[in-house]
Amino acid sequence: MSLSSAINAAQNSLSNIATQTNNVSRNISNASNPDYNRRNAALATSLNGAQVVSIQRAQDEVLFRQSITGMATSSAQQTLLTGFSNLKEILGGNDYENSPATLIANMRDTLSTYAAKPGETTLAQTAIADASTLANGLREASAAVQRVRLDADQEIDRQVNSLNELLSRFEVANKGVYAGTQAGRDVSAELDERDGLLKQISSIIGVTPVTRSGNDMALYTASGTTLFETVARPVTFESSAGFSASIQGKKVYVDGVPLAAGAGATTSAQGSLQALIQVRDEVAPVVQNQLDEIARALVVTFSEKDQSAVPTLPDRAGLFTWSGVMVPTGAAVVPGIAATIAVNPALISSQGGNPQLLRDGGINGAAYSTNPSGAAGYSDALDSFVLALDAPISFDASAGISVSDSITGFAADSVGWLELNRSEANSAAVSREALRYRTEEALSNKTGVSLDEEMSMLLELEQSYKASARLISAVDEMLQELLAAVR
Repeated sequence: MSLSSAINAAQNSLSNIATQTNNVSRNISNASNPDYNRRNAALATSLNGAQVVSIQRAQDEVLFRQSITGMATSSAQQTLLTGFSNLKEILGGNDYENSPATLIANMRDTLSTYAAKPGETTLAQTAIADASTLANGLREASAAVQRVRLDADQEIDRQVNSLNELLSRFEVANKGVYAGTQAGRDVSAELDERDGLLKQISSIIGVTPVTRSGNDMALYTASGTTLFETVARPVTFESSAGFSASIQGKKVYVDGVPLAAGAGATTSAQGSLQALIQVRDEVAPVVQNQLDEIARALVVTFSEKDQSAVPTLPDRAGLFTWSGVMVPTGAAVVPGIAATIAVNPALISSQGGNPQLLRDGGINGAAYSTNPSGAAGYSDALDSFVLALDAPISFDASAGISVSDSITGFAADSVGWLELNRSEANSAAVSREALRYRTEEALSNKTGVSLDEEMSMLLELEQSYKASARLISAVDEMLQELLAAVR
């Protein structure tokens, strides 16, 4: 090897080492950045020795796609679980102490005690108090369910705004990747930014990325709707000021196509947005229907009937009243009845009522009285109420549980329905989060920065630098000797 060749090789080596050291330093400084992919300086050998020809970005397309899918399903499942947990808290948490089932059982026990001693005014007042607690519980639960729907609606609005912002940023990043690729420059930083945005987008809405020529990318929802193609497509939503049992939530539109809600406790939703729609439009309304069916059954069960030999008068509200005029008929949900159910003021002492009318009847006049003489030992009506709470009646199928059951059984099944779905959602959340974590761990092992590897690379570069320095020093000595000999 000539001296000029040796010095050129040494200079190339130092240049390579500088580039590689800079690359390793950048890797180490971004070791904790989850959106950073490891860089590697690719060397090629020529007549002049090894040269850095490109900076390669570590990537694994298959694992990355699995990662964003896992993120979408995990985010959706966790959002649904949060919805079920919020509904559980409405009914009293772990012991469901505020659930209609518990309150009905308490009232039934009090009615049984009152029926055993029908002449006791104190027991009559206690029975009315328990009925008031039950009615209050139903009203409060109904209002809380609608707050859950409103909270979900407001979160949908916030996430739609965030999604549109992310898509706008994705458009800028995608243009940077495409332009850089066309110009033939290193676009690793732009790719990192674009992938990071894609992860954030997928946690809100499930996406299918399609990479096209020039590193251009298009995004589609799980159902095939275009979310991004050259430019971001609009995601629109109009939030609601409030909710009731009769108010439906408004739809989210992606490029003019409505976004479907998730389905099932192990939700089919991809991303938190679909799961929020599911909580607002599917889960919470079923709980509201259950509350309304319990309230309807109570109004009907404790209503007063015409006691004439030939009844001609309609049934009227007895122990429980609501905002409607008539006692409901048929096994159909009365939307919002749980929100207005209350104990009849004619039975409340503090409002000038007589609690013993629960025993005697006649709240709506003499024609409805079952104990016209006012006999203190009369308990037939009270006994019939206790038996009616455990007698099968018909319920609407839209409540999601049995269509034929007793009031106490239906209320207990309502708790069971919520707990079953919450438990299934929790199990699915655990397994999906584990899958997401394992996938991201595998992706990180493939594309992330290992400090051990980078420090080892620095040691190798240090040895290479020393070798190049020794070569330059040797060439310098030889040149000095050559010049001395010439002189």
